[in-house]
Amino acid sequence: MGAPPIFATLGCRLNAYETEAMKELSDAAGVENAVVVNTCAVTSEAVRKARQEIRKLRRENPGARLIVTGCAAQTEPETFAAMTEVDAVIGNTEKMQPDTWKGLAADFIGQTEAVQVDDIMSVTETAGHLIDGFGTRSRAYVQVQNGCDHRCTFCIIPFGRGNSRSVPAGVVVDQIKRLVDRGYNEVVLTGVDLTSWGADLPAQPRLGDLVMRILKLVPDLPRLRISSIDSIEVDENLMQAIATEPRLMPHLHLSLQHGDDLILKRMKRRHLRDDAIRFAEEARRLRPEMTFGADIIAGFPTETDAHFENSLKLVAECDLTWLHVFPYSPRPGTPAARMPQVNGSAIKERAARLRATGARQVLTHLQGQVGKSHRILMENPRMGRTEQFTEVDFTTDQAEGQIVTATIQGQNGQRLVA
Repeated sequence: MGAPPIFATLGCRLNAYETEAMKELSDAAGVENAVVVNTCAVTSEAVRKARQEIRKLRRENPGARLIVTGCAAQTEPETFAAMTEVDAVIGNTEKMQPDTWKGLAADFIGQTEAVQVDDIMSVTETAGHLIDGFGTRSRAYVQVQNGCDHRCTFCIIPFGRGNSRSVPAGVVVDQIKRLVDRGYNEVVLTGVDLTSWGADLPAQPRLGDLVMRILKLVPDLPRLRISSIDSIEVDENLMQAIATEPRLMPHLHLSLQHGDDLILKRMKRRHLRDDAIRFAEEARRLRPEMTFGADIIAGFPTETDAHFENSLKLVAECDLTWLHVFPYSPRPGTPAARMPQVNGSAIKERAARLRATGARQVLTHLQGQVGKSHRILMENPRMGRTEQFTEVDFTTDQAEGQIVTATIQGQNGQRLVA
């Protein structure tokens, strides 16, 4: 018997989800003595890290076959095929197909094509290898959508993931029922462009329809969470769910990217700063305890100090709490890479200022929770999260995976203390 495959995951939550699916597929196929690297392509730095990880894993596992997959393998297969450390390059569609892994279970050198990467834009169905229970013992992630139909000028991801495609609502509901039966108290809906869910399905339902259907048909699900959304695409039913459904968690991560209208246009985003502010105000009016995370890019090409100040102001105007700050780095093959670039040290300094602003927002949020009672989902015996996704430390052990009610005694700058 050979050793089971080693998996390394870089990048987003969806990649982590798909790694779990690949583990099942490779196990079923009997793949042995292999190292699988699931790459990310979101920035040039992500691709550099992928190559670094591949070289490290090859040194650590000289006798294993090394397989590279994921978004970077999809967008630039030739880069990885040219690496002497790599035995096979597998595309994002191929990695989710049982036949691919059956082929890899053989002694594939000479038997299986070394590069299996098809045109992802021709993929129309969702490769819905749905896995039950990826995540912690308390929280499960369910992929309901893949790909993206939009072409933001900084982003290579559509070329790694293909066009948007959705998992039908009935399939999603059935999976969530199984997860609840297995004891999960929280389910998170994930996707590449979550708010585009349903556009490719019959009758073109919207994400709000899916949320309402899940909450209605799975009454035993205590908590439903939705991951990153595009606020301009939020539909009426999703707003209604925010207003009326306590089981839909009051935490939304917004794909905002910038706070200046001219830069948003150059990014080819579909919203303006006032749209973002209006959405945040309306969501908070419907659900006063709502907290927001957001993605913001610092130093996008042509960004002036004045443009950047508008991003800083947006943090306060939308009252954003959890910031994901991305210093811009040019991605070859994207329109933004051909635009006039901002000086590297200016990008670094702006990203640092944004992060400092974000840290102050977190502190304000934490201070505002002291003395309040929260329902907290325990991720391990000493740490859980509130409905707003705020981490809480406990001084005594709690039941992992359970929802406990506790009064917040204080905060330590990073987390609440109960």
